[in-house]
Amino acid sequence: MTAVGAPAGPARWHGAGLGTQLWVLTARVLRAYLLDPRLLVANMLGPLLMLTMFSQMLGSLARAPGFPAGVRYVDFLVPALLITSAMQQAFGSAVGLTLEMRDGIVTRLRAMPLWPGSVLLARSLADLVRGGLQLLLILVLAALVFGFRPPGGPVGALAAGALALAVGCCLGWIFVALACWIRNAELVQSVAGLLTFPMIFASTAFVPAGGLPGWLRAVVRVNPATYGIEAARDLVLGVATPGGVAIALAVSAAVGTTAAAVAVRGFQRRP
Repeated sequence: MTAVGAPAGPARWHGAGLGTQLWVLTARVLRAYLLDPRLLVANMLGPLLMLTMFSQMLGSLARAPGFPAGVRYVDFLVPALLITSAMQQAFGSAVGLTLEMRDGIVTRLRAMPLWPGSVLLARSLADLVRGGLQLLLILVLAALVFGFRPPGGPVGALAAGALALAVGCCLGWIFVALACWIRNAELVQSVAGLLTFPMIFASTAFVPAGGLPGWLRAVVRVNPATYGIEAARDLVLGVATPGGVAIALAVSAAVGTTAAAVAVRGFQRRP
């Protein structure tokens, strides 16, 4: 027994607070990204190639029946690329997470007094930073090279970019959940690729819903990415309504919250 008045033993350390955990873990992910120029180039080239290819290959759709009157195809396309590019950040992040699980980095993190969800949340925050840089580059180059002149003005374009980051961050948790349960980089890449294809192409990203077959229009309407794409497009075109933006955020948040809970549960499983 400890005598009355005896000095207390050393205080037990219970770990850093959640804010510090997120700061350190997010910086760790960003440092690896920013210090490797190959990753920077690879992440920036993908959306720019899509912008170049689709704007040139599908530009004639602007003259097709059913296409919004008076809207140029590049103004129709750029908001969709903002959403899809933000989603694809999480795709790569999920593959990176599985590699860290394989290499034992996650095992070492488990041994620390960390909230398990902070490892995943830090990756999501890093995706926001990386996605912000990528979306800004898309907007600048679309304006300089492809004549992107959004009717909604710079404010509409920046608002669409902010919405794209929020939607992409939420939907990206689907890929993180896959990584936490599958835990195999090659398999995660294959399954995530299979999911990404319909989320991008079974939407209104590249053509209006009116030009699609009836069965595909039904798929488009249950695709959560569609709501984000259409809300971002309305912001760029200057015809957005608070209701459309709110629905896009609500649908994305519902999907993201569910996927995040599944991801944390999967992450806490022992190998």
